[in-house]
This record gives sequence, structure tokens and C-alpha cells, in this order.
Amino acid sequence: MGYVTRIVIIGGGPGGYEAALVAAQLGAEVTVVDCDGLGGASVLTDCVPSKTLIATAEVMTTFDSSYEELGIIVADDTPPLASSARVVGVDLGKVNRRVKRLALAQSHDIAASVTRAGVRVMRGRGRLEGCQTAEGTRCVVVEAADGTAERLTADAVLVATGGRPRELEDALPDGERILNWTQVYDLDELPAELVVVGSGVTGAEFAGAYQALGSHVTLVSSRDRVLPGEDPDAAAVLEDVFRRRGMNVMARSRAQSVKRVGDRVEVALADGRMISGTHCLMAVGAIPNSAGMGLEEAGVKLTESGHIKTDRVSRTSAPGVYAAGDVTGVFALASVAAMQGRIAMYHFLGDAVGPLDLKTVSSNVFTDPEIATVGYSQADVDAGRIEANAVKLPLLRNPRAKMQGIRDGFVKLFCRPGTGIVVGGVVVAPKASELIHPISIAVDNNLTVEQIANAFTVYPSLSGSVAEVARQLHNRKTAQGG
Repeated sequence: MGYVTRIVIIGGGPGGYEAALVAAQLGAEVTVVDCDGLGGASVLTDCVPSKTLIATAEVMTTFDSSYEELGIIVADDTPPLASSARVVGVDLGKVNRRVKRLALAQSHDIAASVTRAGVRVMRGRGRLEGCQTAEGTRCVVVEAADGTAERLTADAVLVATGGRPRELEDALPDGERILNWTQVYDLDELPAELVVVGSGVTGAEFAGAYQALGSHVTLVSSRDRVLPGEDPDAAAVLEDVFRRRGMNVMARSRAQSVKRVGDRVEVALADGRMISGTHCLMAVGAIPNSAGMGLEEAGVKLTESGHIKTDRVSRTSAPGVYAAGDVTGVFALASVAAMQGRIAMYHFLGDAVGPLDLKTVSSNVFTDPEIATVGYSQADVDAGRIEANAVKLPLLRNPRAKMQGIRDGFVKLFCRPGTGIVVGGVVVAPKASELIHPISIAVDNNLTVEQIANAFTVYPSLSGSVAEVARQLHNRKTAQGG
């Protein structure tokens, strides 16, 4: 019997478990070391829980904003003087119990799939011990919760330990009134007045969700606008929607400290202003789980922020050590983590593999409306990193949007002058995460706006706007003699 390659994966999130499935399929002996449950933060405390919560908020928003326009009548006992009272409420305790149940079920499904593939799963914390041996192997020490330790020998190690919420010294979460995004699912009652500190993707998603669920939300942003890293047109639409729905959006306002005062919180801003609320959610970024793992001692180079440096096939600076996911700081997306993990295993085990191409990554902000993007961005065009033509078409012109009472959103495409090859796109709409896929296919396969425009779409449909934008870009190119 020939030699079997031994792979040890530290971390059971998307980067880890997807890598494990690939390595097992390719005949390796695989061990996954995990301390929280397979699926990692993505399944247990981040993507799955937050998007489950947002699904409830989405129903609330859809009902609140369009039932009258669509002719829906709701019979209730609201007296005439309070006829404008909200007729739909939410039981947050019940919502959060469902959130936790679904997250746990997803984690169990992943564990069953990995185990079925022949992967050994060990509960504990893993760390590298020493450098590569003369035989080219690595040693991973696994410490269990009871203090016992086991040493594993590996031909290759994949580090996929993810990240955790960043904390400020003057705004430490207490799990009751001052919360990070992993703690919100312990709430039994809806926060009456929620202050969200941080207007990136996480802050915007939770701010929009709790506003829809019925909280009065104040969003504190240290930047000029919400979602500073997203398409500026898309961010402007979302900020306008937030304000129109009653959210207090405070731009250019840096939070300096958060203190609990009885059953309330006080958020002090750097300019001296004070904001009061019943709860505060801290959404000020994440830090990598890379400390205390013996990485640098093993020859793995880290950035100043503690992220692991990797190349486009997920190799670190240490032979036989790969890394994937949020711990690398490449893109904080489950899809990218999974791709990094798969690429690492394909590369080490000698299978055909292409390097990670971040210009084909599609991502989505699960606000209402959603914001989905792929490929080159408006910032890339404005900075001269790529020459591209762009057309933006508001959804207001789309017949299906009119039927559904959708007023906000647009489709934007970027294409190369001359060739008309699609290099990027932005969709702002309900379910933009679904509508971005044809644009992702176009970017990944170098399709032209003419090819997109000539493909049949259903009438009426929101996806018809993708074809219409492509037609406009094609006509512009033709008119210019491209």
C-alpha cells in the first residue's frame, strides 16, 4: 500500500471544511481541528444567523412599505385615533431561538458531510510546534478543553481560524446592553433604542434589520457616508432609504467610548456630543485569530494587523503551511474562504488549479435593498486602474419593479471600450444577491454586453434590467464607432 498524504486543518469554517472535503476526495488522510463547531463563525455567529434575522426583517419591511400600495387590507383592533399604528410586530425571542436552531442544524449537517467523507474531526485548539522536519512534515499540537494534548504529524497544514469582533478599550461588550455581533442572538426583547457604532457592512446590515424589526436606530459613522467601501451610488441609495424609514444616520461622528448607565447606554462622540440608547451594538471591524498558534515561530509571516500573508494559491511563507479565510485578510467572505481552502488542497496534492482571482468575486450586502457587486468597481474606474464605460439604469423604469412597488435601486454595468467585454457590475435591489449571478458569469467568462443583451429574459422580470443596461452600453459603443 502506498504512502497516504496527511493533512491537518486548523479551523472548521468554510475555508477549513471545504478544504477537508477536497483533500479527502483526492485520497488524503484529513484531520480537522475545531473548537466551536463545524461551520465556524460563518455558520454559528455570523453569516447564517445574521441573514436569518435579516430574513425576518425583510418580511417586515416588505409588508410595512408596500401593503397599502398593493391594495392589501389588514383587519385589526386598532382604534381610529391610532389607525397609523403598526399592525405587524415581532417576537425577538422567538426569532433568535429560530436563528440559533438553524445555525446549529447547519453546523450538524456540515459535520455529517465531512465525517461521511472520511475526515477525522477533533474538538480542541490547534497550534504549530517547531519548524518543518527533515522529512518535510509539520507537528500540530491539539489541546482539548480538559487540558489534554495530542500531537499530530502532517505533510501539510491549513490554517483557517477566522476572526473575531474587534473591541475598543472604552467600549467593551457586556453581553446585555453593550453587544458585539455574536451576542445579539441572546436578546429576548427588541431593543427600543439601538445605537449601532460602525457603518461598514456589518453595521449597516444590523442597523437596517433592527430598524425594520421596530427598534429606533441611530447609526454612528466615522466616515462621510454609510458603506464607505461600496459603490458610492449604491451607498447613497441605501442611506436615503435608511433616513426615509426613520433611522438617525450620523456621518463624520467617531465614537470615543460607550458606558452602561443602569438600563441605558451612553455613547460619547469625539466632538463632545453624547448619544443615549437602551442598547449599543459595536460593529467596528474584526481581528484575525492568529495569536498563540506558534505561527511566527514556525516561519509564517504576519502583517502588522496579525493577518497571515499568503500568495494566490494560499501558501504562506512557511513550507507546507497554507492559510485560508478571514485570518488571511484577503476578503471577509465565506465564498472566498472556501475557494482559498480548496485551492490550497488542489495545489498541495498536485491537482490542476488556477490561482485566486479576486476580480471575479461577487459579494452582497444584505440590507434592504441589497447591494451586490462583482468585478471592477466605480472606484477602480475613477482611480484609473481600468478604462471602462458605465451605464446605470434605475429600477423605477422596470415594469416588474412597478408591479411590486419597488422604488429604490438600480443596475449598473462596466464594460471595456471597444471590445464591450463586461468587467464589473452593481445591483441595488431586493434579492440583488440573486440578480448579480448573470453579471458574475459574464465577468468570469469575458462575455460582451452584446452577448448579455441578446440573451432572452423573462418579461416582466427584474433581470430584464440587466439586459437593458447591456443594450444601452452596446448602443453607446456602436454609436461611438467601437
